[in-house]
Amino acid sequence: MIPESLQQYIDTEIIPRYAAFDKAHREDHARAVIDRALAMGRSYDIDEGMLLTAAACHDLGLAVDRKTHHLESGRIIRADARLREWFSPEQIETIAEAAEDHRASAKALPRSIYGRLVAEADRMIVPETIVRRTVQFGLSNYPQFDKEGHWQRTLEHLHEKYAEGGYLHLLIPGSPNEEPLQRLRDLIRDTEKLRHLFETIYQEETAI
Repeated sequence: MIPESLQQYIDTEIIPRYAAFDKAHREDHARAVIDRALAMGRSYDIDEGMLLTAAACHDLGLAVDRKTHHLESGRIIRADARLREWFSPEQIETIAEAAEDHRASAKALPRSIYGRLVAEADRMIVPETIVRRTVQFGLSNYPQFDKEGHWQRTLEHLHEKYAEGGYLHLLIPGSPNEEPLQRLRDLIRDTEKLRHLFETIYQEETAI
């Protein structure tokens, strides 16, 4: 059971911070990760308040540095005195570790079920959305690239992370990401179809 006061704190003080981040990491992203983590968490013996907080705070470190944002998120969680109203020091440490462990590129598995649930929920593998977020990130962080440069970066990122042999691995048995990951891999193999989707998304994103 999630305390009403904790839910209010998350809704009014935590999630609004995402408004300052890039398009791929706005409030809708935070809420989607929360919803997916809680849905998967129903199959486990977990503290829903802890999972809610870990999911809500997992990307707060983007306000400091993207490359180390997962570690910065953990630091922000540990420094948040308000969380002591609902959690013990040990629980706060577990929440912080879950945020630190959520990156798909992490070489070690998450240290707790909270980290595995948040990491899996963060993946949200919708093929078209993955491609759009990749383009959005490229436009935000590599403004010097022309369209062909963004296409090449999109290809490289998708192959490195999502293709067979990529560094993304599913963490929860029966994950809702299993089927869409296969669809995404099929799309990555079909370069012509992927290029057509890229062209559509690139035009939409650069016209805004």
